[in-house]
Amino acid sequence: MRPIQISPSLLSADFARLGEEIKAVEPFANMIHIDVMDGHFVPNITLGAPVIEKLRSWTALPFDVHLMIAPVDPFIKDFASAGADILTVHPEGNPHIYRTLQTIREIGCMAGIALNPGTPLELIKSLLPLVDLVLIMTVNPGFGGQAFLDTQLKKIRDARVLIDASDHEILLEVDGGISSTTAPLVIEAGADVLVAGNAIFNTSNARNYGHNIKALRGKYE
Repeated sequence: MRPIQISPSLLSADFARLGEEIKAVEPFANMIHIDVMDGHFVPNITLGAPVIEKLRSWTALPFDVHLMIAPVDPFIKDFASAGADILTVHPEGNPHIYRTLQTIREIGCMAGIALNPGTPLELIKSLLPLVDLVLIMTVNPGFGGQAFLDTQLKKIRDARVLIDASDHEILLEVDGGISSTTAPLVIEAGADVLVAGNAIFNTSNARNYGHNIKALRGKYE
């Protein structure tokens, strides 16, 4: 069984204490997931490169930055300079997605491609040589706390087959509605990385982040 990585989503953390929240999950997490939203590509606005730059000093964990913005190309270097280790983009965010992925790699970041629930997996087949991470969205992007779309389990399974058939080392990440109930389904479908927000930061075990993350890994600890 592949080791399961957890990427806590700061979208559900206390925005007034983001640095402290990062330190609290750091011992139990593999990376930190940061959602960047522009109010245009998705109907919400979060934070930008200057905030990420300030947070960078709080941890050595990789910053897993999900860019839900359009256009995306003008801002890639800013987020890389701010401290992103992984930059994940949507094919809908730029008409020249191949060049976008090339640019991300050229500036020293891992390149990720994200698929919304309505975006077909076939769209990324030709992009796999340039991809280090495939992100399957199991909610419609833009807001935290949404219910898991179990219709996406087949896409996760199909993505696992596609990745395994390639000659490339690619992480399969899943984001949206991840909880101790849905995590086993996603892991069994083939995920390597689970992005979780509310299940870590906003549960009855508030502040017991180690317990909450352990519950996500379950028997796959």
